[in-house]
Amino acid sequence: MLGGMTKVVADISVSLDGFVTGPDPDVEHGLGTGGEALHTWAFSSDPVDREVLATATDATGAVVMGRRLFDIIDGPHGWNDEVGYGAGLAAPPPVLVVTRNPPEKVRLADRVTFVVDGVSSAIAKATAMADERDVVVMGGAEVVRGALEAGLVDELRLHLAPVLLGGGTPLFTGGAAPRELRQLHVRVSAHATHLTYRVD
Repeated sequence: MLGGMTKVVADISVSLDGFVTGPDPDVEHGLGTGGEALHTWAFSSDPVDREVLATATDATGAVVMGRRLFDIIDGPHGWNDEVGYGAGLAAPPPVLVVTRNPPEKVRLADRVTFVVDGVSSAIAKATAMADERDVVVMGGAEVVRGALEAGLVDELRLHLAPVLLGGGTPLFTGGAAPRELRQLHVRVSAHATHLTYRVD
């Protein structure tokens, strides 16, 4: 675990059947078929959802994500002045993207750094940039799993959406070492059950 005040938080929305996208995600349909339902909570007016989103966004000092997720948020239907990190809050924390091959052209270039030597390096760089605020590993599933398996995550936050997607990108694929987490918080809204676990 990393010392100091910075917490590393893996934070991702997931369906009841364990998927973080629906089937066939691509740049046009970033969350796949039916996957928009995963993020209904992030755009809702429910006071619990608003508070969960605002609290997490305010505490974030830097964000780590994978290349597939970056290509979607940098794409034509991705982040803009109205919608960005924190959904409608459109916060501008620095973003570190884990990739072997950085793209030649980037729309969101002013806030993005590409890290070619893996998720551990990206989290270390993000921690240095976060100014003692949280480093949030926001996806996709492969980067969240990699950070958990490398022992780099202090908290796992799942936003459990009341939807069965029937397929898509699974958050967990089995094969990881068994571990018990400590449940810290459960917040319930009409659109999600917000779960926070301590990863010891």
